[in-house]
Amino acid sequence: IAGASHTGKTLLAQKLLEKYSFPYFSLDHLKMGLIRSKQTKLSVEDDEELTTYLWSIVKEIIKTAIENNQNLIIEGCYIPFNWKKSFTLKYLKEIKFVCLVMSKRYIETHIDNIIKFENAIEKRLRGNSLIKENLIKENIKNLQLCKKHKLNYILIDKNYNFEIDI
Repeated sequence: IAGASHTGKTLLAQKLLEKYSFPYFSLDHLKMGLIRSKQTKLSVEDDEELTTYLWSIVKEIIKTAIENNQNLIIEGCYIPFNWKKSFTLKYLKEIKFVCLVMSKRYIETHIDNIIKFENAIEKRLRGNSLIKENLIKENIKNLQLCKKHKLNYILIDKNYNFEIDI
């Protein structure tokens, strides 16, 4: 499950865990573990570099889960849009990908709820208030990249109620 910050990736992963009993793995947890243990000199501000660094680990975790016939949900912002290049067809047949994308209209009309529910599963540590314009830019960019790479996405436009069946 990919998507911009505040799109509900972790909440969706939790709902899938409850519905299917599939464990999920948070890329934010991996990121913070590596940063706090000083296994990397990257910081939480180094998004692009973190994506490359974390993906080198996560793609191998995915391969291992598939090889062991285990279900695993991976969720986070740090999944590159060219992720398919990391796998052979054998693995690709086993992977289901979705990117959560909020429309500009949804963000503009629901920003209060986005902020209200930002801590639904995990507590966020942020110094500055969420900037609506940055959230809009990030979601527009993600939608364009999903289309460019022919990736599945869910466009959250009018309301946030949706279900994913596996």
